[in-house]
Amino acid sequence: MDYSLAGAALVGLLGAGHCFAMCGALVGALSGQIPLKPDQHALGQILQFQLCYSAGRIGGYTLAGALCGGISGGLGLLFSLDSYLIVLRLLAGTLMILTGLYIAQIWGLLARLEQLGNIIWRPIAPLAKRVLPVTRRRQAITAGFLWGWLPCGLVYSMLSWAMASGSALNGALIMLFFGAGTLPALLIAGVAAKNLALWLQKKAVRIISGLVLIALGGQTLYVGLHQLI
Repeated sequence: MDYSLAGAALVGLLGAGHCFAMCGALVGALSGQIPLKPDQHALGQILQFQLCYSAGRIGGYTLAGALCGGISGGLGLLFSLDSYLIVLRLLAGTLMILTGLYIAQIWGLLARLEQLGNIIWRPIAPLAKRVLPVTRRRQAITAGFLWGWLPCGLVYSMLSWAMASGSALNGALIMLFFGAGTLPALLIAGVAAKNLALWLQKKAVRIISGLVLIALGGQTLYVGLHQLI
């Protein structure tokens, strides 16, 4: 499998700034809504709810990855296409480069892709709003699953990896590891949102993260072009 699971986790980790921009406010609001019990440690209660929220969010990513990988693999079997996976790999590499440029704030073309995601988000949004405010752990899992479908160029870029993997299992694993990579930033956002935001807004952090993602995209393109030739 050309798509390293460690690489997927690295993308999630390096995309922390973008994840924070998309979900940080929601995660911070979730922390503020938690009905804290006076006889229990406040930080522990917050982390429990945040873990439930992230479990739902990552579960949504994993399901989407399985669907994309499964559809791709099914089409390959149905039509016996040999070259379509290579095309998908080239697309995945291109999207990863665009993601790196976006995170480094060099070129914001990927933002337009996020706008297209509103087509998917529009019917989900009313359901997502109904689970707020979150006062129980089960609600936090549901909220994470639904709000995880927010339009996000970074997620779409990773879904192209899942699709190019050619199977439901590989697609699910790619998105699972990607989601795990986003976990540290969003957990910290739930308890220290202000300090994390200041750090992630540093230009050097954005540029380094963006350049690494561009390198990963370039490697993916290289593999795809090599197979094509």
